[in-house]
Amino acid sequence: MRSTIHLHNLFAASSLSQRWEKFWTWFSGPPLHIILILLIALVAQHVGSRAITKTMNRLASADLVRGPRNMPARQKARAKTTGTVLSSTLSAVIWVITTAMVLGEFGLNLGPLIASAGVIGIALGLGAQTLVRDILSGLFMMIEDQYGVGDLVEVQDISGSVEKVGLRITTVRDASGTLWYLRNGEIMKVGNRSQSG
Repeated sequence: MRSTIHLHNLFAASSLSQRWEKFWTWFSGPPLHIILILLIALVAQHVGSRAITKTMNRLASADLVRGPRNMPARQKARAKTTGTVLSSTLSAVIWVITTAMVLGEFGLNLGPLIASAGVIGIALGLGAQTLVRDILSGLFMMIEDQYGVGDLVEVQDISGSVEKVGLRITTVRDASGTLWYLRNGEIMKVGNRSQSG
C-alpha cells in the first residue's frame, strides 16, 4: 500500500516536473524574448526622455545670448518645443524598432515588409512634400529664432501678433481680431517689429 502511494506521488511529481519543463522550454523562447524587448524599449524611452528633458531644462536656463537680446522666456519656450520634438522622434524610432523586433519573434519575414515600406515611403514622400516642407521650415524658424509668441510680425499680407508657433503652422492674430493660420513652408519673408537687430 505504501509503495503504491509512493509510486503515485513519484509519478505525480514527475508529471509536474515534465509540465514545468515543457512550460519553461516554451516560455524561454519567443514569449521571454518579446517581454525583454518590450522592457528594454520602455526603459530606453524613459531614459531617453529624461535625458532630453534634463538637457532642454539646462539649455533653457543657460545664458546663451548675452546682452539686451537675451530673452529667457523665449529661450525656455524654444527649449520646450525642441524637447517635445526630440522626445516624439525618440519615441517613434524606439517603437518602430520594437514593433519590427516583436514581429520578427513571431516568425514574420521582415524582408518583404521592409521592401514594401520602402515603396510606400517613396509614394508618401512624394505625396507629403508640402507637409515635410512645412515641418522643416518650422524647425528652422525655431532654431533661427525668427519670431516667437507675442512678437509683432508682418507675414505675407498679414500684420499682427504671433499667438502660436508650431512645427507645421504659425498662428497670427491681426489688429481686427482675426486669427490667421499660416503654413510654415509658405512663409517666404517675415518682418519682426519686436526684435532688435
